[in-house]
Amino acid sequence: MSLSAQQWLNLLAFLWFLGLWGGYTLYATWKGRDTACLASVLHLYRVDWMRRLLLRDNRIADASVIGNLERNASFFASSTLIILAGILTVLGSTDRAVSVLADLPLVEPVSRGMSELKLLCVAVLFVYTFFTFSWCMRQYNFAAILIGSAPMIAERHVTELERKAFAERAARVISLAANQFNFGLRAYYFGLAMLAWFINPWCFMLVTAGVVLVLYRREFHSAVLDVMVYTPTPPAPEPSKEKTE
Repeated sequence: MSLSAQQWLNLLAFLWFLGLWGGYTLYATWKGRDTACLASVLHLYRVDWMRRLLLRDNRIADASVIGNLERNASFFASSTLIILAGILTVLGSTDRAVSVLADLPLVEPVSRGMSELKLLCVAVLFVYTFFTFSWCMRQYNFAAILIGSAPMIAERHVTELERKAFAERAARVISLAANQFNFGLRAYYFGLAMLAWFINPWCFMLVTAGVVLVLYRREFHSAVLDVMVYTPTPPAPEPSKEKTE
């Protein structure tokens, strides 16, 4: 069965969406290897954090920070389940949802089957989001265990090389968890872009491109990134004053 022009346009919009999402993810990972971005700069801060942790006997504050980060991921995972429940509810009353959207301006009339297909795509996206945040939570649990096993200052048999290796390993685990959290947030951004698909495919493609621009601006050219990579210039030495008789 041949596809209609409207179906081809929706397919093109969906492929555009997947291409921009996957392409930006690959680009951000590749560019972040040799360019200052939020992910790369924060990893350096995490390495410093773990090195300073090894100089403290009391690590309650460090465990508290890991707990707060894990709770953030837990909040988004719980919110994702609520969103999925709402999407499944809408699937049970697609006709009513289509009739409500039909009264809005610029909304392209579509069949019930197409509307259900779009809702299923949104549901799959948020299923992926839930698994991303749940994996993030587990990795923060792993980081908490690593912090609990960190060598103490009084352990003289632990060499400096081993302490350095531990700091880098623990920072890497925390960065992996943070990357999963970032992937989950990115999926939320693109999930909001998918809402424009219910207006018309052209609006969907335009909003998707806008999301990519926003993400690029925040990860590579944001004001907070400039603050974190700022290194103050040391004052120039004062010229020596020759004594005059």
